[in-house]
Amino acid sequence: MAMESTLLYERVAAEIAGLIEGGTFRAGNRVPSIRQLSKRMNASINTVMQAYAVLEDRHLIEARPQSGYYVRARAPEIFEPDLTTRQIITPATVTISDLCQQVIRNMMNHDLLPLGSAIPHPHNLPTGKLNRMMASECRRFGNQSVGYMMPPGNERLRIQIAQRSLVAGIGARPDEVLITSGCVEAVVLALRATCRTGDTVAVESPFYFNFLQLIAELGLKALEIPSTPREGISIEALRYAIDHNRISACLVIPNFGNPLGSLMPDDRKKELVELLCQHEIPLIEDDIYGDLYFGPQRPIAAKSFDRTGSVIYCSSFSKTLAPGYRVGWAMAGRYQTDMERLKTMINLATSSPPQLAIAEFLATGGYDHHLRTIQRIHSRNLSQMAEAVVRYFPSGTRMTRPAGGFMLWVEMPSEIDAIQLFHRAVENGVSIAPGPLFSLTDKYRNYIRLSSALWDDRVEQGIRTLGTLAHDLQTG
Repeated sequence: MAMESTLLYERVAAEIAGLIEGGTFRAGNRVPSIRQLSKRMNASINTVMQAYAVLEDRHLIEARPQSGYYVRARAPEIFEPDLTTRQIITPATVTISDLCQQVIRNMMNHDLLPLGSAIPHPHNLPTGKLNRMMASECRRFGNQSVGYMMPPGNERLRIQIAQRSLVAGIGARPDEVLITSGCVEAVVLALRATCRTGDTVAVESPFYFNFLQLIAELGLKALEIPSTPREGISIEALRYAIDHNRISACLVIPNFGNPLGSLMPDDRKKELVELLCQHEIPLIEDDIYGDLYFGPQRPIAAKSFDRTGSVIYCSSFSKTLAPGYRVGWAMAGRYQTDMERLKTMINLATSSPPQLAIAEFLATGGYDHHLRTIQRIHSRNLSQMAEAVVRYFPSGTRMTRPAGGFMLWVEMPSEIDAIQLFHRAVENGVSIAPGPLFSLTDKYRNYIRLSSALWDDRVEQGIRTLGTLAHDLQTG
């Protein structure tokens, strides 16, 4: 009987795999539900579940929360870098990049297709509902809505954030939450609370270019630690760097990092926190993408392993609700008082009406429903974009397989220069983020970051254009 069951789930898996290979189901298409396939093939639910587990292991399908199983983009993955060899890791002074500013300006150019910006598309945001709530809450609270909500910020919002933090593994009181003007300000305050001019900050590589520029503006040095698509920052390389450098803070994005989209395993998060705690180095954790997961449950934060108050947790609603509202927060442990003081010195308080609106949105239960919707959208969009890159880009192109967020890190053949591609793309109405922005050294010359925040015919045509330009650079 066991042998028959084994043969049956293999036959089920083979049939679906054949339909995928034959083009009946393409990347992003939903395959039959477990119940549908169980009835059609006269197989038990458990047999179909086994078959789908096999297809998931073979990277042919993927489960999406509250939605079912979908065909996964058949794209070559970026290989893991060799982190077993000790590398010469030394701090570098960050220089302000004109190219970085050009990429940021392109985000605001509505004549360009924004494939390089890490900004959610307005179509996927509850704009009308939020704006109505803001108007209603401003009427409800009257004078409070136009007054300063001094640090730590609106109490109702802090209560909601503290409650929601439990799903990330963090137990926090409302008075341990500091409301900031976006996640960037939270990181600024964290760096200023932990570092002094000339100090060194350990960061991932590749890493979000705006944070690299921020480190420069604060007069700090950045020390790049290699990261992998599957595990994030290398603990081994970081340990080696700590032994050979004086590091004042470590800044990482453990959940769906920018630009790799990597998800750090829980045991590695724990190891990271323990390593830094052992050397009395504060960890600044950016978890801005943590809610945009595709799996069955939200990944926990590195902060959940903090036992000494040495982890400064930073996040915001910019990627999930309203980037323009600029509402973020920090849970800073032993640095809370210093960060509240710095916040007051820099800009007194975060804008009041957006705090009121988001507090109401969280309290009335709309956030969880909204998250389920955008998680499905981003998962589908990423699959479709990956499939389009495979279709249109030169042979040998590889990419990451993020389990959350909406960014794709693409490695092109070595002879294709990402900066040249960037300039030619702008001439053809498309904006991208070239790989060299994400490092202080001459790395990632043939990499680009793409945003799948939106997927439609215009975006597919933009990917086709990029592919054509990449082919031209390869052959020219």
